Amino acid sequence: MMERSSTARRSVTRLVFVVALGAGLAACSSSSPAAAKSNSSKSSEPTSTAAAPAAASTATVDAARTSLYGTVLVTSTGRTLYMLTADSPTTSVCTGTCASIWPPLTVTGTPTAGSGVKASDLGTITRPGGAHQVTYGGHPLYTFTKDTAAGQVNGEGINKFGGIWYVLSTSGSPVKAPKASGTTTTTSGSSGYGGSGSGY
Repeated sequence: MMERSSTARRSVTRLVFVVALGAGLAACSSSSPAAAKSNSSKSSEPTSTAAAPAAASTATVDAARTSLYGTVLVTSTGRTLYMLTADSPTTSVCTGTCASIWPPLTVTGTPTAGSGVKASDLGTITRPGGAHQVTYGGHPLYTFTKDTAAGQVNGEGINKFGGIWYVLSTSGSPVKAPKASGTTTTTSGSSGYGGSGSGY
């Protein structure tokens, strides 16, 4: 009798163990799909792309004297500024590839006039996409990627992207030809402004 009782207890213990094991496996099985779904949803989330460079909160338009083109507009770091004849006083047509080669001078605040520059001639327009581009005398302003240092004027006279690119005088007029030889000199404060012709 005692042997039968002991055997019965062992059977019951085994049965309880099997039931508990089955319940545990069922719980793991039911939670796994949810965990997998959670991990799957996380891995499928799109990764954010790098944001485009933000416009400067301020932009100063300065003037610098050149040996070939007289006094022209430049950025606060001495990079030559250009206009495009295809633009209008309220619209820039330079977008996409054009804007990657001729970066617009943009600002989030109010542009500032440097020495020799008329504050009354400064303004802004809204570009496609919402950025505010600085204008001078009604001309949207750009730099040129082929000008790799202050003082270079490699974009002057280039016919590209629907118009011709010119440097601007402080009066707001495009400078379409070199000044007569000997009529201008380069100041000691300039960075060796020279001729044009990027050939790009």
